[in-house]
Amino acid sequence: MTPARTTSARRARDIGLDVRAPKARCDDRHCPFHGRLPVRGQVIEGTVVSTGMQRTAVVERTLLHFVPKYERYEKRRRRYLAHAPPCLNVPIGHRVRIAETRPLSKLVSFCIVEDLGEAARRVKAEDVVAHASAAAEEPE
Repeated sequence: MTPARTTSARRARDIGLDVRAPKARCDDRHCPFHGRLPVRGQVIEGTVVSTGMQRTAVVERTLLHFVPKYERYEKRRRRYLAHAPPCLNVPIGHRVRIAETRPLSKLVSFCIVEDLGEAARRVKAEDVVAHASAAAEEPE
């Protein structure tokens, strides 16, 4: 007979996506790696904008939409509420990959499955002017 494994000794399960499992463990039942939550459907990349809720993050995706009348692009954004497992510990400003799951609440139907690292910082007009003046002062 093989000894029964405890939940703390259990490895992260394969969720069917090409993502790396987190090294930390958690006891969250809605974690796709350590709990029983299946992932299916869409896989989206975005930036974490807020983590003010308990185990939930706001992930924002920005895309360009072509307007034929003016022959130009306009920026559009979409915000998703996604479950943030404690084993990933994703801070604000990081790019993440979220995957669709069954509905976890009224508005949460996605779960964060991978942290892609820090996102590119938004550049303000003052930063551009300051950077340009600092570059002009440097001797060559």
